[in-house]
Amino acid sequence: MLTQVLEGLRVRAEGTYLDGTFGRGGHAREVLDRLGSGGRLLLMDRDPEAIASAQRDFGADARVRIRHASFAELAQWEETAAGLDGVLLDLGVSSPQLDDPARGFSFQGDGPLDMRMDPTRGPSAAEWLAEADERDIADVLWRYGEERMSRRIARAIVETGRSRALTTTRELADLVARTIGHRERHKHPATRTFQALRIHVNDELGALERGLAAARDALKPGGRLAVISFHSLEDRAVKQFIRGEVVRPVRRGLPLPEAAPTALVAVGKAQFADEAELQANPRARSAVLRVAEKRA
Repeated sequence: MLTQVLEGLRVRAEGTYLDGTFGRGGHAREVLDRLGSGGRLLLMDRDPEAIASAQRDFGADARVRIRHASFAELAQWEETAAGLDGVLLDLGVSSPQLDDPARGFSFQGDGPLDMRMDPTRGPSAAEWLAEADERDIADVLWRYGEERMSRRIARAIVETGRSRALTTTRELADLVARTIGHRERHKHPATRTFQALRIHVNDELGALERGLAAARDALKPGGRLAVISFHSLEDRAVKQFIRGEVVRPVRRGLPLPEAAPTALVAVGKAQFADEAELQANPRARSAVLRVAEKRA
């Protein structure tokens, strides 16, 4: 959604822009091309491999600053203190992460059950599953994967773990498939489980909540926030935040708190990838872009 993102950010030649999810630099490269000598591009990513790529491709440009950290920590970076004219967050897992079996994000190839966006921090998915109890696993699968069979899957994981630990993506995918069968056409039965564990291991919704608030505070009046999400939990959080509603997931049965005043106003409606992009990149079929502007 490169064209829509650039239009949404409304890049000014002398502005300061933050790409909080560098990935492999597709958006960053186009933003930099639109900046003049007085413009600044700040790049962040929690993945060390992405940061290494940023250093190789952009490190020599005097207009660019690079930081290895989650965008949730953008307020702690002194480069943002003077204010930002635009912030881009391209959420979820990147294609390089998905395509590398060693990262453990996908069941398409067998690899270690890791799922950490930053492999240097926190427990892997396998380590968490080995320590968590059945109730906590079921809660994660239901809350972050909207998995109706969460309790059944959690029970199977715990029972399997009593004899041998789950350590690979294929072991987990096969376990889920045996436990619940193929319920949805054209969707692997472990899809929701993998999504839920990835979100939990990386605290993705917590990071999103903190990052959205930090981006709002760092934006100058008239500055733009552009967020691309890839599943309903992310998109709902972004939409609620722009409206001033609660972002934090609420346990089932509890009402949502009332909306609070917001400094942002939505720019247009949600945008989706066009047919040409879907043909070139089928993964874009679930992408949703929302843009907001900070009130003067």
